[in-house]
Parts: sequence; structure tokens; C-alpha cells
Amino acid sequence: MPFATEPPRPHVPAERTAVILCNLGTPDEPTPAALRRYLAEFLGDPRVVEIPRLLWWPILHGVILRVRPAKSAAKYRSIWMPEGSPLKVWTERQAKRLLGHLGERGHALLVRYAMRYGTPSIATVLDEVKAQGATRVLVLSAYPQYSGTTTASVIDAVSDWSATQRAVPELRFVNSYHDDPGYIDALARSVRQHWQANGRADKLVMSFHGVPERTRTLGDPYHDECQATGRALAQALGLSADQFLLTFQSRFGKAKWLEPYTEPSLIQLAGQGVKSVDLICPGFTSDCIETLEEIDMEARAAFLKAGGERFAYIPCLNDREEWIRALGDIALRHLQGWPTRVQVPVS
Repeated sequence: MPFATEPPRPHVPAERTAVILCNLGTPDEPTPAALRRYLAEFLGDPRVVEIPRLLWWPILHGVILRVRPAKSAAKYRSIWMPEGSPLKVWTERQAKRLLGHLGERGHALLVRYAMRYGTPSIATVLDEVKAQGATRVLVLSAYPQYSGTTTASVIDAVSDWSATQRAVPELRFVNSYHDDPGYIDALARSVRQHWQANGRADKLVMSFHGVPERTRTLGDPYHDECQATGRALAQALGLSADQFLLTFQSRFGKAKWLEPYTEPSLIQLAGQGVKSVDLICPGFTSDCIETLEEIDMEARAAFLKAGGERFAYIPCLNDREEWIRALGDIALRHLQGWPTRVQVPVS
């Protein structure tokens, strides 16, 4: 395999440190063609679908990519922002605000965002920061809870890029911050602010993205970290066990996934006489198709149809000030020992 040709370097190069905020990804447009490209990359990742390729490939290319893109494109159109896909818009804003926040704290860093699937790709952004002099790179996943389906896939993408490089930068990864005090505080503040403005519902539902139950039995820590986040958030809000419920959404396929499932749980709550719920998605740091369409549209409709009277979705952290501050603290902890200012060569 040919390695990348390195540009000429001065005898004592100026060294820079970069932070890359990595999120899952999104199609470039809310069209069937764009969704087909995106889903092919996403569902073609063996970290995401752990079915042998010989079995999965005919299903993916023969069925799913023929049917699902048009349906998914319609859902994306329902939540598309003037600036583009919400997940991309919010992730880009987070990176820009993180750059400014760290600069205010005296750190001169390159801060960029990248997508595991779609654009800008992790490889493209790594190429860019390396060309700008980055010799050390912190890869900061946008996933607070570690999962092999998400966090490990980001590491895979960075490793694949590294395998093509002749001069590989020093690399560090932030694998998890599910119980980080700043992250929990940011979540709690968002809930309290919602309560102050809108009143408090009968039940707070915390909905996390689901993964197959099989991953848990094979040793993936995701379920435990989601539970730990839920307990920490409930404690920060002073909630008793009967005042909140932790669920899992976005089930795909017929296999058993982590339970309880979000939408059936909401229907059950309505059937039990719960008239109002507030719902937050702590595992998503940027609003996206799973929060804005699946939760704030589909889950809302299911709860109200089942007899519920009020459903309130509490937005993701997005670019809230306290979240950017927490993100900065997380980054700086993992940057310790690395230069965070531009090093000027001595002539």
C-alpha cells in the first residue's frame, strides 16, 4: 500500500495541536440519492451491523438500499434546517464555539469537526489539520457513552487513515464522558430551565439510542454507561426512582435490542394514567433525525394518541454555553502534557 507523500518540512517545524470533534454523520441532502450513499456507508460498517458480509450484503444492497432511502429522505426533509442537516449544523457550531472558548482560556488549538459517515470525513479533516502543522491530534467523540458501534468505529476510521500516512501524528482518543460532572450539570441545567419555562411533567423520560442486546452480553459497556448517566442526572435533579424512566429508541430489524423501548414505554405510561411527560435524549449531544423526527414527532404522536395530554421534548445540549464549557474541560483534561500554543521555531 503506498503511503502519503509528505510535504517539505523545515528543520525545526512549528508544531500545532488539534482537536477533532467527531459525530456520527448525516446525508448531504434530504434526497433518496443522498440517503442511499449515506446509508450504504453507515450500514456497511461491520461495527454497526455485525452480520457476516455474505448474509448482510444481499439484504443491504438488494432490499434496504432500494426501499429505505425514499422513506428516510422524507423524514429528513421534515426536520431540515435552512443551513442544512441539524446534526451537521449543531456539530459545526459546537466546534466553532469550542475553538473560541479554548482561545479565551489561553489555548491556541486547531479545532475542527468531522463525521464518521458522510462529509467532512475523518480522513479529510485529519489531512487538513496535518497540512496545517498538527503533530498531535485529540479525537473527541460526540458520543458521551462508549459503544463499539460508535466510538470504536471512529477509532477504526482514524486507524485506517493512519495506515496510509508516512508521518503519523501523536493520537489520543476521548472514549467516554458519560459521568463527567460538567456534562451532567449541562443536562440538568437544560431540564431545570425547561421546567422553569414550561412547568414540570408527571414523568421525565430519558431516551438513549438503542443497540442490539447481543452487544451487551458480548461485553459492550454502553448499557451500563447509559444507566450511570441516567442515575447521575436523576440525582442532580433530585428525582426519586418513580419520577423518571430510562428507555432506548431507534430499534432496527427483528433482533432484541436494549429494553425498555421508548415508544412502547410512552404508550404504556399513557395507559397507566400518566398525563404528561418531559423527554430528554442525554446520549445525543446534537439534535438530529433521531431526536427531532423519531422523538418529537413520532413518539409525541404515539403518546398523545394513547391518551397522554402533554408531551414536551427537551432539546439536546447543542451549543448551550454550559455544554461548550464542559466540552472544553473534557478536551483540556485529555490534552495535558501536550503543547497547546503555536511553537515558534528558534532561528
